[in-house]
Amino acid sequence: MKDVTIDGRKIGPDHPPYIIAELSANHNGSLERALKTIDEAKQCGASAIKLQTYTADTMTIDSDRPEFLIKGGPWDGYKLYDLYKWAETPYEWHKAMFDHAREIGITVFSTPFDETAVDLLEELNTPAYKIASFELTDLPLIEYVAKTGKPMIMSTGMASEEEIEEAVATARTAGCRELVLLHCVSSYPAPMDQANVAQVRELGKRFDAVAGLSDHTLGTVASVAAVSLGACLIEKHFILSREEGGPDSGFSIEPDELKRLCTETRDAWSAVGKPGYALQLAEESNRIFRRSIYFMRDMKAGETVKEQDVRRIRPGVGIEPKHFKALIGRTLKTDVPRGTPTSWEQFDG
Repeated sequence: MKDVTIDGRKIGPDHPPYIIAELSANHNGSLERALKTIDEAKQCGASAIKLQTYTADTMTIDSDRPEFLIKGGPWDGYKLYDLYKWAETPYEWHKAMFDHAREIGITVFSTPFDETAVDLLEELNTPAYKIASFELTDLPLIEYVAKTGKPMIMSTGMASEEEIEEAVATARTAGCRELVLLHCVSSYPAPMDQANVAQVRELGKRFDAVAGLSDHTLGTVASVAAVSLGACLIEKHFILSREEGGPDSGFSIEPDELKRLCTETRDAWSAVGKPGYALQLAEESNRIFRRSIYFMRDMKAGETVKEQDVRRIRPGVGIEPKHFKALIGRTLKTDVPRGTPTSWEQFDG
């Protein structure tokens, strides 16, 4: 797989994990709160802030038919239209949010949910696009986004292998050259015992793409585990305070958690390193505390070494312990006092 570059930042196995703070509906209808959330994401160390670009009318229709009523989960009882009306980020806010993010130095991009959203984001010169799990089967939308030539991040929640294949093929055929696939469990929140972060490694290998995790579990554990398995990008919903409520508050992380996420995932990436048998720099000074072979009594040149004359002890200055039996029966060429480390020059032959 090749690295993906968003706004000058490389994303891939040889780079620290890319952390996206998902603003989503956590502005709770306030542009001021949205801008403050962008500030806080920057302060916490996130790589990017991500929006969602839709209106209730581009997501669904205002209908009372039973299939438009949500049953179960955090939005139980809501009509789809009413939920999206509550959660939408007005189109007219986008320029202010993009301008503010760029002014303070944090990357900003968005998830479009229809072609009008893509057109708006192109006007704002978004550096990348995210395709939500629920839109992964909307191949016309994926094709429209891919034709922009911008890097794409696609969540795979609920998708079968065949559906992911279709989405990836559509994106690449339409012009996408930089692709990140995110493992995702589309449950809000997602149960920890169903997080299945092992899928991150499979996604990257199966589709020859940079892989990551869109994490809806509570806390940071799943994200850290995913990075240890090769996740190059982590996305988490972010809110200033869950006490503010809102459509996504129950599965969003707060600033102290986002700081911890940034620190712990980067530490996990550093800890993984690369396979190999080379001595680590931090170990070098401790090599001396290995065992080696030392003389246990004063001995004269010409004496024959018996087993009780030498021992395998720390430090590791003398001959290595694996040669212990080879020293027994050898004749000394020089005098040696007790506590002298052995060396091959001390022996005949």
